Formats: sequence, C-alpha cells, structure tokens
Amino acid sequence: MSFFPPSLENLIDKFASLPGIGKKSAQRLAFYVLSLPEEEAVSFASAIIDAKSSVHCCPVCQNLTDGEICSVCGDERRDKSMICVVSEPRDVLSFERGREYKGVYHVLHGVMSPMNHIGPDDLKISELISRISEGGVHEVIMATNPDTEGDTTAMYISRLIKPFEVRVTRLAYGIPVGSNLEFADEATLTRALEGRREM
Repeated sequence: MSFFPPSLENLIDKFASLPGIGKKSAQRLAFYVLSLPEEEAVSFASAIIDAKSSVHCCPVCQNLTDGEICSVCGDERRDKSMICVVSEPRDVLSFERGREYKGVYHVLHGVMSPMNHIGPDDLKISELISRISEGGVHEVIMATNPDTEGDTTAMYISRLIKPFEVRVTRLAYGIPVGSNLEFADEATLTRALEGRREM
C-alpha cells in the first residue's frame, strides 16, 4: 500500500531513476519540487523539456551542443590536428577548466564494457575513424578513465587508428587508477596531458 498519491509516487520514482539518487533522496527532491511556487515548478519542468528538445550531439566531435556545431569545433584558434578522445561530455568540461589543452575533442558517449553489453558499435568510434580518415590529424590523445573499461576502449581504438599513421598517446597516470576524470583537479589533468605517452 502506498502512503503517497500516485502522481507523487511517480515523481519520486522518476527522481530515484537518476544515477546516484536513492529512494530517500528522491523523496526529498520530490517534496522540494512540490513546495516550489507554481511558476518556479513550471520553469523547472520547462528547463528539462527545453534541454531535451534543443541539445544534441555536435556532428563533428559528438559533444553536446544546442547549435549547429559545438563551441570548441567552431573555434578557429583550436588545433584541429590534435584530437582528445574522452568517454563522456562532462570530461570535456574537466579539460576545459584547466585552460591548457588547445586541440579539439571526440566524445565516445561511454566505454566498452562486455559485462554491461556495451561494444564498439554502441560508441561513437566510427565517427572518430571517419574524422581521422579525412586527413589533417597528427595526434590522438586517448583520455578515457584509467580503469579496465577505459584501457580496453583506448587499446581497441588505438589499433583502429594505427593504419592511418597518426600518433596515438595515452594520458599519463597522474590520474589515480580507478578514479574518474570528472573528479580530477586542473593541475592533475594538466600533468597527465603533459606526460602522455605513445601507445
């Protein structure tokens, strides 16, 4: 038997389906949303709908954008000959906070994980290979997380890139093994970039 009205239970369930949100946190969020003034609640809901309808993948690098291409790909000052391959869009933000990297990115939208049934075809790998095959790329930096899935993905992609005679490097392990780029500070990311090595 439910203690809450069905619409509130549904809202709690929706919050609980978000990553890192448990049932208790979901209840707190749902009650908070209900306590908002009508116009703030509508604005909150509109922000979700707006983002969902306007944000899409950049056709060049697969990062998220609401424009034709993302701001990095559209920046003429960026070095297009250097591509930093990351797992998720939030990893781009981690590098950009450091303000040291001047190349462009490619977002895979995940990593290979046989246990979770995620293979190469589930990632944006073919789009990366297409970019490289067009020419002009001199270095690909593999910046996936330094864990089993990240390393497997990096090795797989590096083997695909080798025939193009493009230098493939891996971030140095200034980033602790098993951690996520999302939580690395700017200094650690900068050192990892500077210490990258050939794969």
